[in-house]
Amino acid sequence: MNTWIIYSIGFIAQILFSSRLIIQWTTSEKQKRVITPTLFWTLSLIASFLLFIYGYLRDDFAIMLGQGLTYFIYIRNLQLQNQWRKFPKWLQWFLFLVPIFITVFYFNNNTIDVYILFKNEAIPLWLLVLGVVSQVIFTLRFVYQWIYSEKKQESTLPFGFWVLSLIGSCLILTYAIFRRDPVLFIGHILGVIIYIRNLFLLKRTL
Repeated sequence: MNTWIIYSIGFIAQILFSSRLIIQWTTSEKQKRVITPTLFWTLSLIASFLLFIYGYLRDDFAIMLGQGLTYFIYIRNLQLQNQWRKFPKWLQWFLFLVPIFITVFYFNNNTIDVYILFKNEAIPLWLLVLGVVSQVIFTLRFVYQWIYSEKKQESTLPFGFWVLSLIGSCLILTYAIFRRDPVLFIGHILGVIIYIRNLFLLKRTL
């Protein structure tokens, strides 16, 4: 596949991720407290799917891992906000099953694909480890958010979520610089600023 098509998919995903943060940020600024609008989770779901595809096309296991772990958490938050049931049934099944189908097809296609992911010559082992660690930390923010929201039985973005977001994003920026990945770099530069601002907003309410 042409490189420009691959990068286009990645940039569209990052634009959606950035848009969700801008929407969340502006909504929170108006309310003077951290708000989690429904559109945040809807855009997250779409962007996550696209970035998963981007990671697959770039043979980048770190990106695929991060998106694969958070995809269903986005769906769960939409359920907690009573928005998931408003989606048409066919769309619910499509969004739920497609990533599973891709994963099953991918791992049953052949073993060479898996070998390429871990032995990509463009990504030395130390850089792959950095990328995986970065994505795990960045993903843990949503695991933390999910557990916190389940306890509260409402979708919310607590203080710990933004701390993990900031740490993970800084590590991913480092990975992006060494990987020379403009999609990851541009996407996370804006994120760092918004994460810091949300931490300040939350500090006022604690």
